Formats: sequence, C-alpha cells, structure tokens
Amino acid sequence: MKRLFIFLMSLSAALAASAQTYPYQDASLTPQERAKDLLGRLSVEQKVMLMDYDSPEIPEFGIRKYNWWNEALHGSARNGLATVFPQAVGMAASWNDELLEEVFDVASTEQRIKFSIARDEEGVRRYHGLTVWTPNINIFRDPRWGRGQETYGEDPYLTTVMGRAVVNGLQGDPDQKYDKLHACLKHFAIHSGPEYERHVFNVEEVSWRDLNETYLYAFERLVKTTDVKEVMCAYNAYEGKPCCGSDKLLIKILREQWGFDGLVVTDCWAVNDFFREGHHNIFPNDPATSTAFSVRSGADLECGDSFFTLMDAYKDGMVSEADLDRAVLRILKARFELGEMDPEESVSWNSIPRELLASDQHHELALKMARETMTLLQNRNNALPLKKDAKYAVVGPNAADSLVLWGNYNGIPRKTITVLEGIQAKVGAENVVYTKGCEIAAKAVDEGRYSETEGNYHDEALSRASGAETASATDLSMYEDVDAIIFVGGLSPKLEGEEMRVNFKGFKGGDRTSIELPETQRAYIQELKKTGKPIIFVHLSGSAVAMAPEAEACDAILQGWYAGQAGGEAVADVLFGDYNPAGRLPVTFYASDADLPDFGDYDMPGHTYRYFKGKPLFPFGHGLSFSKFKYRRAKYRDDVLRIPVKNVSKIDGDEVVQVYIKKADDVDGPIMSLRGFKRVPVKAGKKAVVEIPMSAENIDLFNPETGKMEAAPGKYIVYYGGTSDITKLRKLKITIR
Repeated sequence: MKRLFIFLMSLSAALAASAQTYPYQDASLTPQERAKDLLGRLSVEQKVMLMDYDSPEIPEFGIRKYNWWNEALHGSARNGLATVFPQAVGMAASWNDELLEEVFDVASTEQRIKFSIARDEEGVRRYHGLTVWTPNINIFRDPRWGRGQETYGEDPYLTTVMGRAVVNGLQGDPDQKYDKLHACLKHFAIHSGPEYERHVFNVEEVSWRDLNETYLYAFERLVKTTDVKEVMCAYNAYEGKPCCGSDKLLIKILREQWGFDGLVVTDCWAVNDFFREGHHNIFPNDPATSTAFSVRSGADLECGDSFFTLMDAYKDGMVSEADLDRAVLRILKARFELGEMDPEESVSWNSIPRELLASDQHHELALKMARETMTLLQNRNNALPLKKDAKYAVVGPNAADSLVLWGNYNGIPRKTITVLEGIQAKVGAENVVYTKGCEIAAKAVDEGRYSETEGNYHDEALSRASGAETASATDLSMYEDVDAIIFVGGLSPKLEGEEMRVNFKGFKGGDRTSIELPETQRAYIQELKKTGKPIIFVHLSGSAVAMAPEAEACDAILQGWYAGQAGGEAVADVLFGDYNPAGRLPVTFYASDADLPDFGDYDMPGHTYRYFKGKPLFPFGHGLSFSKFKYRRAKYRDDVLRIPVKNVSKIDGDEVVQVYIKKADDVDGPIMSLRGFKRVPVKAGKKAVVEIPMSAENIDLFNPETGKMEAAPGKYIVYYGGTSDITKLRKLKITIR
C-alpha cells in the first residue's frame, strides 16, 4: 500500500510538471521576456542548432522546425503559385509608395497562406516561412549590375521612400499582437556588383561622404523610421573585412550608432567565403575561426552550413556562451513576435482565407501596378496612342515570352498575359502578324530555366502565339500590309540577374559588359526601318540600356520593365490609349558605354544623375504622358513647398512632381539630390497644388564640416518639375537658419 501511495504521488507530480506553463509559453508576456526565459533553458548545442537558417525542431521545448530563407521580392516567391507583380525596379518607376505598400500587403497575405499550408502539411520548408529577405535597398550605382533589377533604382531618397513602403506592407499593422511577416534590409553594405567578383571584391577607399550620402543612406533611415526586423550582411568585403565579419558595419554603425535591435542574417554561404580558396579566404581552411569571427562581429543567424562549427569554436574558447546568447535571444524573440511559437489558432494572420492566393482581386492589383510602371521614353509626332482599327506587325524576341515578364526571385502566376496577347486583345488576332524576328542576344540563351532559380520553366508562351499569323523572320514583305510595327525586345532575366552562368556577348556572370542594346536586335531594327513603317519599340528590361540608334530609328519607345503577370495587358493599354502613362525612370539611361566609369569604381563622381555631368539619352525621373503639364512658381512657407501644376491638355493624367535640392556653397557634392516627390492625378484643364515637406529633416544633405547628414544653416537651391533634367526645372532659393 505504501509503495502504491508513493507511486501515485510521483505520477501526480510528473503530470503536474508536464502541465505546468513556463514563462516562455505565456503569450501574455512580451516576446523579449518569453525569449529570455526559453534561452535560459537551452543547452549550448541547442543554441547553435537554432542559429542555422534551416532550424531543426527541439521537441523538448515545443520548438518546431523552421526555415528562415524566404523570398518576396515582388510577390511571394519560389514556392509555386502566387501573384507576380512587376520587378522591383519597375515598381520604383511608379513613384507611388502608397500603391507599393498595398502590393506588399498582398505579398505578405499570400506568404502567410503559404506558411499555413506548409504547417498543415510537412512543416515549414524553404520559401514557405514568415521571414522574407526583402527589400533590396542597395543603390543601383552602375547599369551593368545584373541584380540592379531587384533594387528601387539609383537614388538613395527614392530607395528610402519605396523601401519604407515595402517594410510596412510586409510587416503589417504594428498594433496587432503578432507581426504579419518580418522584412529584411539587404545587402549591408556597399554592394552593387560586379556579380562575378562578389566573393572576393573589397571596397577599400570609399569616401566618408559617399558612404553616408549614398551607400548607407536608405539603411540608416529605414532602421530609424521603421521597425524592420532583419538586416542581411553582404558578400563583398569593406575595408579588408567581409561584410558578415565587419564589426564596424554590424556593431559600431548598425547597432551602436543607429540603435538596431533586430536580427542580422548572413547572405547565403557568405561565411564560407572567409575560409575558401579563391574567395576572401581570411582564415584559410578554418571554418570554426570564421564562424566565431562572424558571430563576434555581429552576425546572429547563418544562411549556410558553417555555423555548426560554432560548437568547436565554443570548446576552443573562440566564442563565448554570452556571444551565442546575444544572437539566440534575437532569434527566439523574432519567432515569438511572429506567433510562430504559439498555437495556430491564436494568431489572427493564420485565418486569412486561402482562396485569396493568386486571386482575381490580387491580379487586378498586379495590373494596376503594371500600368503605373509603364514609362514612355519617346513619342515622336504623337505616334502613340495607336488606332484600334488597323493592322499591326508584332515582332521581337520578347513579344510572346511570358518568362521575361516574371523577372527574377518570382512566383508562378496562374496566368501571364504576354505583350502579343495584350495587343491581340485590343485589335483582334486577325489584325496581328507575328514573328520572333531575331534572337535576344548574339547566341541562343538557355530556353529551359533561369540559372539561379529552381523550377521556373518556360510555359510554352510561343505556342499561345498560334492565333496570330506567322511569317519569315527575314521576309520584309510581311510588313507591306501593316500600319505600324511593334518591336518587343530589350533584355531578359535569363541574361541579367544574380551570379548566373551566362557568358554571351555583352553579358558576364549575370552582369553586362556593355549596356548597348544587343547587336541582334539593333541590326534587326535597322532592317525594319527600311520598310518606312512607324516603329514602336516596347523595351523590356530590368536595367538601363543604351539605345541611341534606336531612338533615331523608332517613333516611340515604351519602357515596360519586367512587368509581372499582367504586363502584356498594361503595355497594350498604353499603346492603344486605354491608359495614360506616368511612369518615371528610377535610373539614368546613358547614351553609350563611353558614359560609364569603371564597373569596380565605387566612388560616386561620374555615377548616377547626382554626379554624371554628361548628357544622358533619357535622364533619371524622365517619363512622358499623353497629357501636358505646366508648372507655376512655387511658394515656400512653414517648411512646406507648395507647387502649382496645371494639366494644360484635354486628357486626364498623372504627373510625378519631383523636388531636388542643393546647398549653394557645396562645390564637392552632388549636382542635386532628390528630396521630395508625389504622384498626383490632374484632370484635363485643372490645377493641383502639390505640397512637399521641406523641413530640416527632409533636407538632410552631407555636411563636410561635421561629416554628418543634416540641414546645415545656409542657402539652398530648390529645383522642381517633372524630371531631373535641370534645363527643364524651375527653381527657387531658400535659406535655412
């Protein structure tokens, strides 16, 4: 009897212990409090396990398997069906941060659905989690960089405004108990190619001015003005140290100066560069020393397979448990903030209706954004809009290709509308003659998939062109009965992108060796010119292309970017006047290769509209409309610039009002710097007064005397208008006291 009593008492105690709620399980506590409690219960081995991007389950504490690597560059990505919005640089051309925030709210909705589905099935694997590694807020310093398409252009201020919209759209309502997703600013820092040298490239002598005014500008402002949860360190080195091992960047600047308290994740396999021959190789064949160095320098989580050697580093005294605790505390806190550690039913985001995934509603938003990205570069003699009661030749390597519209880091849409299909829908397939005409580049490119993205197979878009008549690529007689020729060319995400195995003429490793339009297309357009027919050039790309000969040969040029699943419809809407374009370039379109400094030159003079002293083919901020706008004299009062703009045409349209500024006595600084903009609809014949805040906070420029970004007392020149072309801008002078 006594033994039975003791057994029952022991069983009761065990059951009571198992039912006990520990502080980390108490959802009423803050994520920080819960993380701190759970951290104290973990062994060193368990802590190291949690510092890997592919985090295993630890059943003892109810920790489930989780994969931190997820993408949402322009929609939920690399995980199958999703709404595919225009590529990031294209969305930057909308100059509409409010619409951009809507886009990323939808992207986060679809990613949450992916997460819920994964939890119901086999667990959260790569690309199905809640921590998305976007936005890319590097500066598109040089048009040759293949990953520039992932950015929001060449201007630090535009990048900041658009980046803020991305972060806020992804992370959701800050008043909710749990975050919707976690955004990640990348790649920190001073990272903009060349792709083929990123594992060895060292930025050594960038000036303090360029560092603050250009490369760190958006990072600092988004860290300080949003609650962004992650920062990803870059592959390249800075001042001799790989960025994922730079205590200057990750600790002194990011945490101590800016106050960042979130998570630092390494770029994928970047730590391997620390010890691999032919890479940075600062600790040859020594993974343990490399990982310890990275953690001590400020990295918390690794995308890669080296952090497992932290156990060896810990045993050898190269990294302390306190070092590990700092990282793991941030990791656990993030998982609690997302509700990932709590029951599914307790997190409201998990109840999002799954039918919203790739829904018609989301397609309409993709179409709206695609329309707003359309950037009309040239429209000689009002060649556009085209008439619908006419016959057209549609020709070019991108006309019937849906893959080109997806960009990189993309999902798979339910339906993609090619440019050819968009045009056919306007005028009828019977009124369209189609031929590919020429290859996109000098050699045939990989027709199967992107080299850097799994599963993105061509969807046989060419077979969908069967509704159109076909003709020989070299037979110009096909153009005799058409009213105009629409050539759809440019570049392709098969050619430009991240560290790609592409070495065709003019391309190298994902970058370009020349910014000229590929010779195959240039030669074909010159053949088309011989027909005497009007030529409309629809140019699809993720970067600026030099096309001076094409500007001479073509009557109109429409920059369509990689416009997403609805791109073909958006292009056709502009071509035939159903949408009045108002996109503006977020990058400079240079006239030729001769305009560019050395690709590896990170000094800003000579780069971007802020320092380029030549004449571009199409300047930053440029974009035409079917409407015409006239600016009146602006007034500056109470830290606000009020700009009257009138639509003097008979067509309703949007105008993108741009404000640039320069300190009058700053002889070494930029020609001017963007410090305000607003996209506004203006009815035909009507006037709008656009208000742009111009307080000291908005005017922050580099002060050579203090080495800080600030509005130093003195005289400033303010330029305003619908472009960065200084010859077309109005100006006024203001004084900051």
